[in-house]
Amino acid sequence: MEESARKNPFFEKYDTPHETVPFDRIRLEDYEEAFMEGIRRDNEQIEKTINNPAKPTFENTIINNDDEPEGYYDLLERVSTVFFNMLSAETNDEMDALAQKMQPILTQHANDVRLNRRLFERVKAVHLHHRRLTPEEQRLLDNCYDGYVRSGALLDDEGKERLRQLTEEASMLSLQFSQNLLKETKAFSLHITDEKQLDGLPQTAIDAARQTAEEQQKEGWVFTLDMPSYQPFMTYSTHRDLRQQMYMARNTLCMHDNAENNIEICKRLVNLRREIAQLLGFKTFADYVMKNRMATKVKNVYRLFDSLIDAYKPTAKKEQQELKRLFLKDFPQAKKKQTADSAMAPSSPAAEKLRPWDQGFYAHKLKLKKYDLDAEMLRPYFELSKVIDGVFGLANRLYGITFKENKDIPVYHPDVKAYEVFNRDGSFLAVFYADFHPRKGKQGGAWMTEFQGQWIDRKGVNVRPHVSVVMNLTKPTADKPALLTLGEVETFLHEFGHSLHGMFANTRFESLSGTNVWWDFVELPSQFMENYAIEKEFLRTFAFHYETGEPLPDELIRRIVKSRNFMAATACLRQVSFGLLDMAYYTCKDEFCDDLIPFEKKAWEKARLSGEKPLADTCMTVQFSHIMAGGYAAGYYSYKWAEVLEADAFSVFKRRGIFNQKVAQSFRDNILSRGGTEHPMTLYKRFRGQEPTIDALLRRNGIKPQKKS
Repeated sequence: MEESARKNPFFEKYDTPHETVPFDRIRLEDYEEAFMEGIRRDNEQIEKTINNPAKPTFENTIINNDDEPEGYYDLLERVSTVFFNMLSAETNDEMDALAQKMQPILTQHANDVRLNRRLFERVKAVHLHHRRLTPEEQRLLDNCYDGYVRSGALLDDEGKERLRQLTEEASMLSLQFSQNLLKETKAFSLHITDEKQLDGLPQTAIDAARQTAEEQQKEGWVFTLDMPSYQPFMTYSTHRDLRQQMYMARNTLCMHDNAENNIEICKRLVNLRREIAQLLGFKTFADYVMKNRMATKVKNVYRLFDSLIDAYKPTAKKEQQELKRLFLKDFPQAKKKQTADSAMAPSSPAAEKLRPWDQGFYAHKLKLKKYDLDAEMLRPYFELSKVIDGVFGLANRLYGITFKENKDIPVYHPDVKAYEVFNRDGSFLAVFYADFHPRKGKQGGAWMTEFQGQWIDRKGVNVRPHVSVVMNLTKPTADKPALLTLGEVETFLHEFGHSLHGMFANTRFESLSGTNVWWDFVELPSQFMENYAIEKEFLRTFAFHYETGEPLPDELIRRIVKSRNFMAATACLRQVSFGLLDMAYYTCKDEFCDDLIPFEKKAWEKARLSGEKPLADTCMTVQFSHIMAGGYAAGYYSYKWAEVLEADAFSVFKRRGIFNQKVAQSFRDNILSRGGTEHPMTLYKRFRGQEPTIDALLRRNGIKPQKKS
C-alpha cells in the first residue's frame, strides 16, 4: 500500500475478528492524529447538544445517541484506551514523549466538557425534572450529574479556573511519577560473574538470570527488580550482603538525586488533591473520595483498620518471634551486646538484628521447618500452559464458559495470547487477552484492563467486551517452560477474577458495566478467586509435573493447606500499614510540607510491632503507584474491605460446594453481571442474603476458631 493511500486505523471500522484492535497496523503517528480528531468530534457533538432547541431529556442529553450514524464509535475513547494501555504494557521513549505532549491537551479537553456551563444546565434540568426512569437509567443520571458536580460544575468562574490548573498539573505529575518509576526499576540490575555468589538460589532462578544476562549480552547472571527475579533472590540467596543490595535498590527507587526522583512529585500530588477537594467543599481529599464508597466515611476505614490490628497483632508478634529465634540460631552472637572492644566488625551480619532483607529468607527457612514446604517444590507442577487450562477449566465448572485461542486476533506483543470466550450455549461472550511476562517497556505488578467495554446499543445489540489481564510471571528459559510459584498462580486467579467481572458484564450502559463499580467493591471478584489456589479439588484439575505428568502429590497439597495461614498476620498488618499511609496523606487538612520519610514511618507506626525500627533511608511513597498514579488515592483500604466481603462470600461456596453451579450462577447474576447499576451492598445482599461480617475472614486466617460443622 502506498503511503499516501494509507488510512489511520483508528478512523475505520476494525476489520478484525470481533472488531478487535488492529495492533499490527497502528503506528506511533496514528495516535496524535486520532486524539486531535477525537477531541474535534467531541466538541462538535457537545455543540449539537447544547444548541438543541428541544427540552432537555434523558434521551437527548444524557445518552444522546438519537443522531448517531450507523457504525458510530467514540473515537477519543477508542484511541485513549489503546494508547494508555500500551503506555503501561508496551511503552518506549517515543510513547512516553507523546504522553507528555498529549496529557495536558486531554486534561484540558476533559475540563472543557465537565466545566461547560450550558451543558451542565441541560444535565441539571434532566436531573431535576426527568420522567420515570428504570433503576439503571436513574443510576446513570445520578452518576452523570454527580460527576459534573464533583468536577466543579457548581463553582464560580474563578473556582473553575483554579480547578483547571490543579487537575491539569495533577494529571501531568501522575504521568511523570509512573514514567520515573518504570525507568528507575528497569535501570537497576545485579550482575554476578562469580558462581559462588549464586549459593542457595534454585536452578530456576539461576537459569532465568543466565537468560537475562544473555539478552543483555553479558557474561554470568543478571538479576533485576522484576518480581520473578527479585523475589526468588530475596527468598533463597545465602549472601546477606547481596540481599541487602537488592532490597535497598528496590526500596530506594525514585529517591536518588536524578531526574527520576519522585519525592517532590508526591508532595505536590498530595497537596493538589487536598486543594481540589477543599475547592469542591470537602475538608480533605479522603472525605471527597468517601462520598462514593461503601465505607462512606473516613472513620469507618479507621474502624476497620483498628479491628484488624487488634485481631492480628498478637499473632503477628508470635510470627516475628519465631523468625527471630531462627535468625539467632544462625547468628548467636547477635544475642550479646556489642562492646567497644568487640572483635566483631560493625558491619558484620552477626552484629545485626533481623533486617527487612532477612524476612523472606528466614520466612522460607521457617516454612520449610514447620511444613516441609518450599515454593520450588511446587514449581514443576505449575507449568504455565497447564495453569491456563486449570483457570479456564475452573471458569467452565463454575459458569459453563469456554475459551478458544484465536491466532487471527492481533496482539501487541508475541507474549500476548488472545482468546474467544463462549457461554454454555455457544454464544459469544468476550475476547480475552493474557499478557504474562515482564519485559523492558512494561510496568511492574499485575492488572486487568479493557480494550472495549460492554453495552447494549440503540438497536438492542449486546456489544461484548474485550478484556485483558497483564502480569509479570516467571518467563520460560531455553530448556524449561514457564514454571510458576503458587503465589503467581494466585496472582493469575486474582486478575482473572477481575476479568470475569468484565466478561460477564450485562448492562445497558458502558459506564456502569463490568468493573465500573465503587472502588471498595471492585476487589471482591478478584480476591474471591484467590481462594481456589489451595483447594485440592481445583489443584487436581491441572497441577501435573511438567516432565513426568504425575499429579501434585496429596502430601504436598496437605502441606499447602496446612501452611495456608503461614505469616498471615504479618501480611495483614503490612497491608494495613499501607492503608494507614494512604489515609495519612489524604486526610491532611493543611498544606503538606513534611519530610516524606519520617512522615511515612510515623503514619504506619500503629500497625508496626513494638521493637521494629524502620530503615531511615528507604521510602515506599515514591514508588507507591496505587495511591500516587493508580486510582487508589484514599482507597488502598479497599483491599482489606473487599477481603471481608470475599471471605464471607466464599464461605457460602465452602458450605455448599466450591464448584456449586447454582451458587456460582447467583454470584454471576447478582454481582459479576450487574456492574455499577445498583448500590454494591444491595447487590451483595441479594447474593448473600445478609450483610457481611469480619468473622469469615478471621476464621479463614486462623485468628478465630472454625465453626464446628
